[in-house]
Amino acid sequence: MWQALKGVRHLHSSVMKQTVSELSIPVPWGHIRGKVWGPEHGRPVLCLHGWADNCGTFDTLIPLLPKECRYVALDLSGHGLSSHRHPGVFYSFPAYVMDVRRVVDALQLKHFSLIGHSMGGNIAGMFSALHPEMVDAVVLLDSYGFLPTDLKEICTVMRQGMDQMCEFEKQTAEKKRRVYTYENAVARMLVANPTLSERSVRIILERGLVQVEGGMAFTRDFRINLKNIVRITGEQSLELQSRIKAPLLMVLAKGGLREMYPGLDEESMSVLVQNYKDRKHTVVTVPGDHHVHLEQPEVVAPLVSDFLQTRVLTQTSKM
Repeated sequence: MWQALKGVRHLHSSVMKQTVSELSIPVPWGHIRGKVWGPEHGRPVLCLHGWADNCGTFDTLIPLLPKECRYVALDLSGHGLSSHRHPGVFYSFPAYVMDVRRVVDALQLKHFSLIGHSMGGNIAGMFSALHPEMVDAVVLLDSYGFLPTDLKEICTVMRQGMDQMCEFEKQTAEKKRRVYTYENAVARMLVANPTLSERSVRIILERGLVQVEGGMAFTRDFRINLKNIVRITGEQSLELQSRIKAPLLMVLAKGGLREMYPGLDEESMSVLVQNYKDRKHTVVTVPGDHHVHLEQPEVVAPLVSDFLQTRVLTQTSKM
């Protein structure tokens, strides 16, 4: 199945210090790109990054995980080296879930595990709920698997997103794509992501910048900054959560998502966490910030490795 993919080339990453393969999968609006580690016939694990990041967010973690797995880390649409969606199209969780389905079909995967950080965890949660028969295990890295919105806020958020899209479409091409020096781009990202070290920023920017006339431009589609107009309530989140059949590991960071986004629906988040525990899933809190998997992979890797080993690899060997 892997040989059938086009656009595969071998890279040597300065961060990884090992050879990885570049992945390119055709989609109706271009390509979904990514990177692949591990043996060709290894147990497949799809890795989904967070909002405004790219698959480089897993560069420090994956080398510490079980070598028997085949890790496919994606640049989600509008991020990293993947194509931007067609003009006028919003980015939403269901659309990202459909992108994962396209990748799965292209790779001819029947069963696989999912690792998702932040937004990627929400995509992993929704995919696992909609396609429970395909998912062997789920790992949520500082993510609750779903992002519930208070019912009374949904109309306001939807209108904000639509208004923002209208304003975005009025902007000139020059304003939409600003040009920076590399160091200025690093500085800007450090300001926008105060919990990230300069080393981590430079890792993300390996796929987050492109050379253009006059300097560098960010590769991500700035429409990802617009309000997501496709929302679900706490009740809908719980219904989706109940449909996840695979074993699940949730790794929360003490200084993570809740510290970064105090406006989250705290009550719904707490109920989600308790429901994971009630369903005998594993919930662990570790010291660190939202990107602890990237900044301190040695903290996260033992938890994820043990989970994959006991819930996926050991079970597979018994089949």
